[in-house]
Amino acid sequence: MRILLARHGETEWNSEGRYQGQGFDIPLSATGRSQAEALASRLADFDFTRIVSSPLLRARQTAEIVLGNRSVPVTLDPDLMEIAHGDWEGCLDAEVKKRDEPRRRAWRETPHLVTLPGGESLEQVMVRAWSALCRACHGLQPQETLLMVSHDGVNRVLLCRVLGLSLARVWAFRQAPVCLNLLEGSDPEHLSVVRLNDASHLTPLFGEVVHRRV
Repeated sequence: MRILLARHGETEWNSEGRYQGQGFDIPLSATGRSQAEALASRLADFDFTRIVSSPLLRARQTAEIVLGNRSVPVTLDPDLMEIAHGDWEGCLDAEVKKRDEPRRRAWRETPHLVTLPGGESLEQVMVRAWSALCRACHGLQPQETLLMVSHDGVNRVLLCRVLGLSLARVWAFRQAPVCLNLLEGSDPEHLSVVRLNDASHLTPLFGEVVHRRV
């Protein structure tokens, strides 16, 4: 089976450097919609067996734009929602740095040891997101393709699981807006990463999509 794991397009909060999490259902910005349309063009010739998305608006809108005129429904799974940033949600990174710098520094240096204030840990996200991936894959045949549209944090923990990396390495790779990660294998426990952070529909090989990691 093939899994195309995509990140949603940009929102205004992404461009501002605000923590989004789950509590504020922020839509795609004009830039984000344009990015999603570029992803849709990239995938126009693909036949998807299933499309599963986080229910948060930024992911759902991205999935719906990619869906286009296809007859495959978009299934929403709340276990694919972004990590809950708790008390940081809605705040600029500079504001968090001012009021909670020790935990912010730990989030960047030892993220696997941090539970966000009023929010989640990476391990908690891993448990629910992996369950969502397994549900989405159930019954898929070898030549069938699943599209999953999720979030930066969720994609990172899933990719760490597939790659056998500790969650301490969650910042060791990038997840640009509307990037694609291609996973292939016989079942969720036997997946290989074929493509990682592929955003060639937005930028040339040595370019980089602007991405604020928060």
